[in-house]
Amino acid sequence: MGVKEAIVFTNEEDLREAAKRMRRRIVSMIGKAGSGHPGGSLSAVEIVTVLFWRVMRHKPNDPKWPERDRFVLSKGHAAPVLYAALAECGYFPIAELDTLRKIDSSLQGHADRTHTPGVEMSSGSLGQGLSFAVGTALAGRLDKKDYRVYALLSDGECDEGQVWEAAMAGGHYGLDNLTAIVDNNGIQLSGFNKDIMNVDPLCDKFKAFGWNTIEIDGHNIDEALGAIDKAKAFKGKPTAIIAHTVKGKGVSFMENNVDFHGKAPNAEQLEAALKELA
Repeated sequence: MGVKEAIVFTNEEDLREAAKRMRRRIVSMIGKAGSGHPGGSLSAVEIVTVLFWRVMRHKPNDPKWPERDRFVLSKGHAAPVLYAALAECGYFPIAELDTLRKIDSSLQGHADRTHTPGVEMSSGSLGQGLSFAVGTALAGRLDKKDYRVYALLSDGECDEGQVWEAAMAGGHYGLDNLTAIVDNNGIQLSGFNKDIMNVDPLCDKFKAFGWNTIEIDGHNIDEALGAIDKAKAFKGKPTAIIAHTVKGKGVSFMENNVDFHGKAPNAEQLEAALKELA
């Protein structure tokens, strides 16, 4: 039997249902683990859903397929959203999600490409993913491959100078096979970005480094699909999609709540969250 590509959802209702399942998986695995980062995982759900079930070429039973599109999770603390997508797509059994952050689990707090099928880059320190994505996109060009590279960044990690060094390189080389998506939820570890280190205006900054830029509602599936289609069609420059999102989206007491950047829900909160996401 040949290797099959991932399932593609052509109906937007199927994508919305997948996003709802992803949110339930995220809060469940973090709640059971007793630690993790729900806020930034929940804010990125629609973006990741669209990429894994509509946009990217990938094969769950052949994670190293050379022709695959690459997804680089730069905001590594949001590993639960990636794990939920990989499990739902069939890279590993869904039951493994309950092992999040346990000793000897392949699902650690930050993704590890040597232990988890489907993970392209080991993460931990913020600000490094765009550099990795630039290198991967450049390698694809040199190898005459037509895969595309999608890097998911947090707005908070755009505080890091390395992000802008990578942006400069991406613009310099005109890497039109590269799309950076910034999960612009306005909150980082200890507060609101505007109070800690204001990175706005992000579109103008990426434009200054030679990028095509698009702004969207990051929870609107139709807008996300349209922006990615425009990025694929744009030639001569990489594209940065600034996706305006809500930290903790989908769980009322987590939304725009700094506390849930890196705090797991307790048993009572988990039950309440799952009821909201039913």
